[in-house]
Amino acid sequence: MSPLSARMPGDDAADQVQSGSAQVDPLLTEIDHVAIAVNDLGAAIDYYRETFGAVVDHREVVESDGVEEALLKVADSYIQLVTPTGVDSPVAKYLERKGEGLHHIGYRVADCAVALQAVKDQGGRVIDEAPRPGSRGTTVAFIHPKTAFGTLIELVQE
Repeated sequence: MSPLSARMPGDDAADQVQSGSAQVDPLLTEIDHVAIAVNDLGAAIDYYRETFGAVVDHREVVESDGVEEALLKVADSYIQLVTPTGVDSPVAKYLERKGEGLHHIGYRVADCAVALQAVKDQGGRVIDEAPRPGSRGTTVAFIHPKTAFGTLIELVQE
């Protein structure tokens, strides 16, 4: 059994031992952020502040992704509001195709390279062949949504 295989609650652990598999530690440690693509970053920030009292914890332009982001702290995670900085940004294309809304989910991992390799070992499609610098000084890699049941996944190593 690979680290990406899961057993259902109630599955008999003895069956796994008998089949030669051993239980492994999960690669995903926490939810880092939920990313929402928006056309107007200022309006989105105002909405979250006025409606929920959420304030910007971090704001950054991520040139490599062609976005400006605002991170709103929620417990130990973030709401990441992202808006494109140019028309050729993947987020600009997303907004054109699908409109505003949920863009991706970021999961914290202890080691981005290990988690990315686990996806590849399972035959999964990846967007980033190797981990790369992300915002807040993190290391990140994206998993293609066709691999993850229609969800774009970002692996985030702090």
